[in-house]
Amino acid sequence: MESSIKTVKFSEITNEKLNKISQTLGRNKRELFSQMVDYFYKNKKDPADLNDELLKSTLVKSHKTYMGFIKSQEELLLIPTKAATEKMIANQKDIVRFFNEQVLGVNKRILQNQENQQKLFLENDKVLKVIQQQLDTKTMLKEKMLHLLNTYIKSREELGSFKAKEKELLADAIRKQIYNL
Repeated sequence: MESSIKTVKFSEITNEKLNKISQTLGRNKRELFSQMVDYFYKNKKDPADLNDELLKSTLVKSHKTYMGFIKSQEELLLIPTKAATEKMIANQKDIVRFFNEQVLGVNKRILQNQENQQKLFLENDKVLKVIQQQLDTKTMLKEKMLHLLNTYIKSREELGSFKAKEKELLADAIRKQIYNL
């Protein structure tokens, strides 16, 4: 133990407080006093400055108040905002999916229909060309037929009315020419 013991005098009220603290902590008054001195010596705190503890408790209360405010804001603003953002993102994904499925699908069908129409137009063009060729052929055939008929009429009139055999030969020759058309 210590070689010399010193005496400290204090009031009866302080003695009661010291007794209560020592009983609560399970130490004798001398040991508790020595630990209190070490505490203040090491921390370099002024025991008369009670505001230090008040400041701590005020800071703790303020911290709790701020944390409560932040948590209430989180519940009021952040969580609903996050939920709304997630819902918006999901809606955007649905819109993109719908666009890809519907609009792009319709565009593909439109392009396919346009290609089919183009094929039909090409086929119709071919059919029209064939019809035009047939019309041209028919016109040419009419012209040749008219020429043969005129030749027949002219030749028959030149033969006169008494040459029946020659008229029949002329008619057969014209028939052959028509058949060869």
